[in-house]
Amino acid sequence: MQSCVGVMMRSVLPPLSDLLAFDAAARHGSFTRAARDMNVTQPAISRRVAALEADLGVTLFGRETRPLRLTPAGQTLFDVLRSGLSRLETTVSEIRRMQTGDRLTIAAAPGFLTYWLLPRLPELTAAFPDHELRLMTGDQSHDLPEADIHVRFGDGAWPEREAVRILSEEVFAVCSPLLLPDLGPPGSGRLKRARLLQLSDRLDRRYDWQNWFRTVGAEPPARPNTIIFDDYSLLVSAALAGQGVALCWSGLLDQHLRTGALVRVSDEVVTSERGYFATFPAGTAHESLVAKVVAWLAAQTGG
Repeated sequence: MQSCVGVMMRSVLPPLSDLLAFDAAARHGSFTRAARDMNVTQPAISRRVAALEADLGVTLFGRETRPLRLTPAGQTLFDVLRSGLSRLETTVSEIRRMQTGDRLTIAAAPGFLTYWLLPRLPELTAAFPDHELRLMTGDQSHDLPEADIHVRFGDGAWPEREAVRILSEEVFAVCSPLLLPDLGPPGSGRLKRARLLQLSDRLDRRYDWQNWFRTVGAEPPARPNTIIFDDYSLLVSAALAGQGVALCWSGLLDQHLRTGALVRVSDEVVTSERGYFATFPAGTAHESLVAKVVAWLAAQTGG
């Protein structure tokens, strides 16, 4: 009887590879990003999703829009599947942590690690002297490394994750004091004559200069003199060298502002409900090492 039940259960569930492909496509809203996440080709994801749809006899995605839109049946399946996989991921992480002892891994964007966490590293290691700390770069939703704590930029809402605010978003313009006299009289108007240092538009979670100008009520330059970077650390290095004006997120470059290596160009500042959050699996015990480190991170700035 038991063997018959086992056979029936195996026949009811679709292949796990198809379910994982569907989960990745639903999370990323793209077969291409799902393929990158799973380290397979885009056609392989398409075939697995199509096989799952054929198995279930329903359409899971409306493919006429970008990003991909889940159908009602697809949303129902994704909600149940993601809940189960998230619990499994949390359990696997806990088992691995048992094997690695007191090691804790924090993943974040290079700019956050360089300008916010590294200056506080002596205090962090002193607060947790008996634990091995590992730092990794990565905060993009389609390419998150395996870590105990992910520091991510956004609105604080991520499925199956708890989020504790570390920094709120305040964005203003900065430059080297050597460049300031060349920009003309104070005010946002002086920025229209400046060379603007900007992050690549693939990092669309942050403001670019066009949006920043509009938010402060100023018209963007018709033909901006812009240099684009795909790494915030490189952008800051260029600003320190007097190569142009950068957008600064309050809390990240405080050390350079205190020493005078960078100065504010104008009084305009943009704020929002977004910010940097320490995220970790929902249901993590409050007395755990992860929870204690997250509390320490949040206490450094008061969120």
